[in-house]
Amino acid sequence: MKNIHQVTKLFFAIAFSVIHISCSSSNEGGDSPAPKPTPKPPVVKNEVDFWLTKGDQTVLLQKQTGILAFANGINIYPNIEIDDAQTYQTVDGFGFTLTGGSAQVINQLATQKKNDLLQELFGSGDNSIGLSYLRISIGASDLNATPFTYDDMPTGQTDVSLTNFSLAPDKTDVIPLLKEILAINPNIKIMGSPWSAPLWMKDNNNFVGGSLQPQYYEAYAQYFVKFIQKMKAEGITIDAITPQNEPLHGGNNPSMVMTALQQADFIKNNLGPAFQSAGISTKIITYDHNCDNPQYPITILKDAAAYPFVTGSAFHLYGGDISALSTVHNAYPNKEVYFTEQYTSSTGAFDGDLRWQVRNVIIGSMRNWSKNALQWNLANDGAFGPHTSGGCTTCKGALTVSSTESFVRNVGYYVAAHASKFVPMGSVRISSTISGNLQNVAFKTPIGKIVLLVVNDGNTAALFNIKYNGKWITTSLDAGAVGTYTW
Repeated sequence: MKNIHQVTKLFFAIAFSVIHISCSSSNEGGDSPAPKPTPKPPVVKNEVDFWLTKGDQTVLLQKQTGILAFANGINIYPNIEIDDAQTYQTVDGFGFTLTGGSAQVINQLATQKKNDLLQELFGSGDNSIGLSYLRISIGASDLNATPFTYDDMPTGQTDVSLTNFSLAPDKTDVIPLLKEILAINPNIKIMGSPWSAPLWMKDNNNFVGGSLQPQYYEAYAQYFVKFIQKMKAEGITIDAITPQNEPLHGGNNPSMVMTALQQADFIKNNLGPAFQSAGISTKIITYDHNCDNPQYPITILKDAAAYPFVTGSAFHLYGGDISALSTVHNAYPNKEVYFTEQYTSSTGAFDGDLRWQVRNVIIGSMRNWSKNALQWNLANDGAFGPHTSGGCTTCKGALTVSSTESFVRNVGYYVAAHASKFVPMGSVRISSTISGNLQNVAFKTPIGKIVLLVVNDGNTAALFNIKYNGKWITTSLDAGAVGTYTW
C-alpha cells in the first residue's frame, strides 16, 4: 500500500512539473503577464443623413445607408462650405398650384387611396414629403375643364354690387379638398391668383385676353374682398393674393392683360384701400410673371402710393433669368420676392427636368431671396387634362392619376420633395459656397438642423467635401443627381 501511495505522489509531482515547464516555455517573459488582446477600433456613427435621387430614376428620394461622419483629414476635393452665422430670408414653403383639374383628379381616387396620398403629400411623418405652400386660382385657370369666374353674368348684364358672387364652382372639388389638406396641415400657406376678372368687367367681354375697365376697378377690388371673406367662412385662410396671373400674357384661356401702370393704379386706389377698410391682412403680391421683366414690379414699387400696400413681387421662369428676383430684392430690400410657377412638360425627360428644375426653381429661387418655390399643377390625368379649350395641353402634374386606385409620381414630385421634406416653414437660408458644377443651397430649420440641397450640374460624377464648423465629410453625386444632406 505504501508503495502505491509513493507512486501516486511521484506521478502528480512529475505531472505538475511538466505543466509548469510547459507554461513557462510558452511565456518567454518568465513571470510577466500574457499580452492583452488588441483593442477594437471605435465604432464610427453616422452624423449626416443623405437622401438621393438619380437622373436615370434608379434611385428616387432614397435614404442612403453609408456612414457620413465629420472629420478633419485633408484631401484635394472641392468644398461646399456652410456658415450658419450668415443668414438670409425666412422660408414660407415649397409646393404646387392646386388647380381645379388637380383637385378633380385627386378626388377621383378611392377614399383610402386619396387619404394615403394626402398624408404623403402634406403630412409630417417619415413617409411624407411635407408640402407647405399651395397656390390656387381665383376662379378658373387654364387647367380647369372650363373657364369661369365667381360672378359670371349673361351677356350685356353687370353686377357691380356683386350680388351674384359665389364660390359654388369650386365647392365640388377645390374647397372640399383644401379642407382635407388643412385637417392634415392647418398651417399650410395658400396664395390666390386670378386668371381673369368677370367678363362684364373686361373691355372685350371674353375669357381670352382683354383688360379690366377702369370703371370696374372698385368692383374688382371688392371681388377680392368677397373671395377672401367667403373662403375664410369655409375655414380657409388666404395668406396672399396676386392681382393677376401672367398679366402680360393675353393668349391663354382664361387670361387678362394688366400693365404695370394699371396694376399700380388698381393697388393704390382700389385694392389696397379695400383690404384696409375690410380689415383684411392678406398680402398683396405684384406681377406674377416671367423673370424677363423685373421692371414691371419695380414700376409698382417705386409708386409711393402703391408701395405701402405691397408685400412683394412674384415670378415665373418661362423667360429671363432667375437672378431677376435679386434685381428686384436689391432695388427694394424691404419687400419680399416669391417664386410662384414653373411647369414640367409632357415632352420633357426626367433627368433634364430634374436637373433644371432643382437648379433654377428650388436652388435658384432660394439663392435669390425667394420666400417660396412653387411648381405648376399638382396633378392631372394621363391625357394631361383637364384643361380648358386653348389651355395648356402639355403641362405635366407632379402626379398622374390613372385610375381610382393608381397614380404615378412624376419628376416634379421629386423636385419639390428634396426641399419640402427637409425644409419646413420658418427655416432660414444660410450661407453655402458654390464649387464648380455643384449648385446648392443651405438652410437652418426651426429646431436647429442644417439642410444642404445639392445638384451635380456637371457631366461627370463629382467627389466633394461638405465643410461645417471646421470639419467635413466627403461624399459624391453622379452627374445630374440630387442630394439632400441633413445633420
